[in-house]
Amino acid sequence: MLEVRQLNVWYGAAQALFDVSLSVGSGELVVLQGLNGAGKSTLLQAIMGLSPRATGAVSYQKKSILGDEPHHIARLGLGYVPEDRRLFTGLTVQENLLIAARFGPAAAGAASHTTLRAQQDHVLHLFPALQGMLARKAAHMSGGEQQMLSIARTLMTGPSLLLLDEPCEGIAPVLVESIRDALLQLKGEGMPMLVAEQNAILASRADRVITLVAGQIAQPV
Repeated sequence: MLEVRQLNVWYGAAQALFDVSLSVGSGELVVLQGLNGAGKSTLLQAIMGLSPRATGAVSYQKKSILGDEPHHIARLGLGYVPEDRRLFTGLTVQENLLIAARFGPAAAGAASHTTLRAQQDHVLHLFPALQGMLARKAAHMSGGEQQMLSIARTLMTGPSLLLLDEPCEGIAPVLVESIRDALLQLKGEGMPMLVAEQNAILASRADRVITLVAGQIAQPV
C-alpha cells in the first residue's frame, strides 16, 4: 500500500534522512524504532507532505504522493497521529471527534448521521475511557487521555492506513496498555500501520521492525 524509496530530506542545509526505503503492505504493522533525533518523526512528516525539502519517491496505493499537499494526502486515506497531538483543546472530546469526521476520505460523500454514529461507536469501543469524557474539554484531559483522543480523532476521518508518531511515549503505563491494545485490535481488523516508537511495546507483534540510526536504516548484522 505504502512505498518509500530512496527518500532524502533536508532542513535547510542539514540533511536529516539518507536514502530511506521501506514499505507497508495491506494489514501490516511496521514498527519504526530509533533514538530521539534518529529521523522517525521526519520520515512520517515527509510521507504526509510536511517536509520543506525531500527527494526520492513516496507512493500510496500506487499513486505518487511526494510533494503533494498534506490535506490531499489525507484525503487519499493516510491518517496521521503526530507526537504533539494537535487537538482543539478548547473543544470537547465529542466536538473533536465530529470535526475530524468532516475531513479525510470518509467525508468525500455526505456522511449520514448513522455513519457518523457508527464511526464514533467504533472509536469509543477501541477507547472506552473516552465514553465518559465526551463532554469534557480536551484541555482538561491527561496526556494519555489526549493521546487516545488524538488517535480516535484520526480514525474518525476513515483512514485506510495509519501513521503514528510515538503513541505510547511519556504517558501512564496503564494508558500505554490501553493504547497498545487498541492498536493491536486495529491490526486484527486489518488496519495497516506504520508506528514510530522508542520502546518495544508493539515490536513483538509487528510484521517488521525497522531501525533508524542518524537518518539511515540500520542494516541487520
